[in-house]
Amino acid sequence: MPKQISTVRANTYERIKRDILFGELAPGSKLKLDTLKARYEASVSTLRETLNRLASEGFVSAEEQRGFFVTPVSTEDFSEIANLRILLEGFALKASIENGDTEWEGNLVAAHHKLHRMEQLLLTGDESQIELWKRYDWEFHLALIQACNSQNLLSLHSTLYDKYLRYQMLILTSRGAEAVEEHRIMFEAALRRDTDTAVEALEKHIRRGLDYTLASM
Repeated sequence: MPKQISTVRANTYERIKRDILFGELAPGSKLKLDTLKARYEASVSTLRETLNRLASEGFVSAEEQRGFFVTPVSTEDFSEIANLRILLEGFALKASIENGDTEWEGNLVAAHHKLHRMEQLLLTGDESQIELWKRYDWEFHLALIQACNSQNLLSLHSTLYDKYLRYQMLILTSRGAEAVEEHRIMFEAALRRDTDTAVEALEKHIRRGLDYTLASM
């Protein structure tokens, strides 16, 4: 496959997925190929390939004779995603703490620093950089589990995290100081290799995020 075509397809995938995660393509909305073609400046074949890929990941639903739709949201689906994230990320975190080396620690410190700086900005009431905040949040959670030594596990976690993120972006607000403290506890527990405290804090973090989002939907 020519590099230029591959790049166009990758960019189209990233742009459409981003717009689904951040609600610019609303849950349940029909994804009309003609509209998408103009919006993303991509060919119909590229769009079909992209939408089928997103369907395989659960972000798009493909209905025979009706076309493509952004996957709808529901309280049951979000609860299931949160529970799966707790199981998967908790297992990965335990393995990562056991295997993590000095480089892992350094990456974790850097990731938490960036996230904490952004969280301090949010606590002032400035929510102008929501997308950057969520990117730093992702980088922190990934840094925590990066040393789990399983690419399959990391790949599954990435998809689950994005599905969880899509629900959070429906309300576009943070939980404030409570979430900041949860991140601090996870961070410090991981560095001192306190697996039980780190995993317990992670579960509380995800469940409280679930409850907060459901209450605001």
